[in-house]
Amino acid sequence: MSLKLSDLSVLAYANNFTLWHYKTEDADVTVANYFDNAADMMNVGDLIIANTDTDGSPDTTFYVVTGNAGGSVTIAAYA
Repeated sequence: MSLKLSDLSVLAYANNFTLWHYKTEDADVTVANYFDNAADMMNVGDLIIANTDTDGSPDTTFYVVTGNAGGSVTIAAYA
């Protein structure tokens, strides 16, 4: 599947930083191009709290936006 913008919400915004929340039935949001539809809203360093696989084995993971260039967003698990 792919990103549903209607399931992406801003939790907090300050100083060009956004804390996002995303809820999806998808099990993996780290696949290439998953967040590209939100490229115009996301910045490198933004955090995403993702509730994934909500219809199977639900999981919650924090991700950081590691890249956003040319409309391509990349994320990695926040460590």
